[in-house]
Amino acid sequence: MAYRRTPAVQARLDAQRETVLQAAALLLAERGYGGCTMAAVADRAGIATGSLYQHFANKAELSVQLFRRVVTREMAAVNAAVALRETPRQRIAAVVETFAARALRAPRLAYALLVEPADAVVDGERLVFRRAFRDVIATEITAAVASGELPEQDPVLTAAALVGAVGEALAGPLAAAPTRATGTTGATDTAKSTETAAPTESAVTTDVVPALVSFTLRALGGRDDSDA
Repeated sequence: MAYRRTPAVQARLDAQRETVLQAAALLLAERGYGGCTMAAVADRAGIATGSLYQHFANKAELSVQLFRRVVTREMAAVNAAVALRETPRQRIAAVVETFAARALRAPRLAYALLVEPADAVVDGERLVFRRAFRDVIATEITAAVASGELPEQDPVLTAAALVGAVGEALAGPLAAAPTRATGTTGATDTAKSTETAAPTESAVTTDVVPALVSFTLRALGGRDDSDA
């Protein structure tokens, strides 16, 4: 007879998995994929390395779930910013502005998401990530073309080109950003400091983000004005 987990056992495992993913997300922001070894994640989560394998078969599987978790959060931030804007052009600008500003405020994490060498399965997730941002932009381009706000163009092609250009433009600043020192605090204390501390607006963020928004609006063929 096959063993069936009781609700209490399943709840305990689900809670432990959540702790593991939180610990992995913190390590990713501090050390990138190279620092997210199974042993390091288990140590940060406060469990035995063997227990980690109850949730993830290997580092590649953990990396995929971690990537999806972090990207879901980034997409939520972008969608929230888009919802506050009135016109398609303003919403396109909001996508670029929000994505770029968040990336530059957490450069180690953004570098890991965008360009750091990782397992092939992570590269596959990156394609999904880029397509999600492309589709958000393409939807707004379609609306802007229909309303006459932008000239006729292929929304998907233009959106894909913009996502690629923004990612390439950010790669240099992200790679050049100083790596945050890693500490030895526990997962709870580190999570608190990571999630509640307000990021400092750097000179790089101040310069790069408006330039990327301006580039985006010019590339679309529309006006580049302050209310976009």
